[in-house]
Amino acid sequence: MKYYLIAGEASGDLHGSNLMKGLIEADPDAHFRFQGGQMMASVSDGLVKDYRQTAVMGITDVLKNLGKISGNLAFCKQDILQWKPDVVILIDYPGFNLKIARFAKENGFKVFYYIAPKVWASREGRIRQLKAYVDRLYIIFPFEIPYFTEKGIAFTYKGNPLVDAVDASPAVARTREAFFAAHALSPCRYIAILAGSRSGEISRMMPVCMEAVDRMGADPQYKDLHFIVAGAPARSPEEYLPYIGGRSHVHLVFGDSYGVLKQAGCAIINSGTASLEAALIGTPQVVCWSTSKITYWVGKYILRILKHIKYISLGNLILDRLVFKEFIQDDFNAAALCEETGRLLEEGPYRERMLEGYAQIRSALGGRGASRAVAQAMLKELKRPTES
Repeated sequence: MKYYLIAGEASGDLHGSNLMKGLIEADPDAHFRFQGGQMMASVSDGLVKDYRQTAVMGITDVLKNLGKISGNLAFCKQDILQWKPDVVILIDYPGFNLKIARFAKENGFKVFYYIAPKVWASREGRIRQLKAYVDRLYIIFPFEIPYFTEKGIAFTYKGNPLVDAVDASPAVARTREAFFAAHALSPCRYIAILAGSRSGEISRMMPVCMEAVDRMGADPQYKDLHFIVAGAPARSPEEYLPYIGGRSHVHLVFGDSYGVLKQAGCAIINSGTASLEAALIGTPQVVCWSTSKITYWVGKYILRILKHIKYISLGNLILDRLVFKEFIQDDFNAAALCEETGRLLEEGPYRERMLEGYAQIRSALGGRGASRAVAQAMLKELKRPTES
């Protein structure tokens, strides 16, 4: 069969690549055409547009890039029409993918949505679009089951693919010595910094993180402490180096986010998939998030309406309690970071309670094999009409 996949960011590229592996196993005659990244491209030929050319975030970024978004939509629609896939598989990235869902459905294509839009957190009106334009939704969080059941959406839940991605990573199994040797670094105690995958996130996270770095560097008890910034796959060193500013105890590492997390004493993480990855790897963390004043104001208004949304981090949402702290907007500052990371570096009850919460998060996400199970379910769904 012919599968057209669309992923718009690093996490979608990761999950898309694992889904493609599952589809190849379930359907040896699978052919792919996709918008994604290098992880998907490593599985199969068929990359037509790299997500790094199209990723935007927040209201202000969208407004700045309307022309680019419109052009990519037009390209994608035409590409689907010409290639004529058996199914269009949309992976997260709802602002773009829901537009493609409507187009594909109205032009007679089967539409699957993998990793549901977070309609339970914002823009619940998208439920109507999911009902109208998506043939099957494939969800990855247990708390989504009652939500989409109540909304009357046809869905499949087979666990969370991130469990497989983390557990199968060579970086997680690698020794501490091998990690430092791979990056030509001297072994050291360090805090990991994951500032997000988009340029807007980096520009807001890095200045505050570097202020915290300087404060801790001036404290005698942290004289041996280093910091490792994990560069996002879609970014370049030039986007980080101006913030690092020649600090000898701050290092920039690309292509090894799991390794950076695994060997860290704790981590400062921009809200997103990386936070859940840290929980599965077992790295104590604090989650931080800030955005433009306009986007933040809109977000606060939405959350006042959706009173059931208490947290911004997936791990906290999964257990419906604060497993690790979240510093949002004005609460995200250097003083707060120094205090919290200092507590996380200490071996003691505070750190241990967080790790116990991590074990509960992992348990709630189910076992291994989610990507393979979803691929099999998709193929079964595609064959259903011809078998009836």
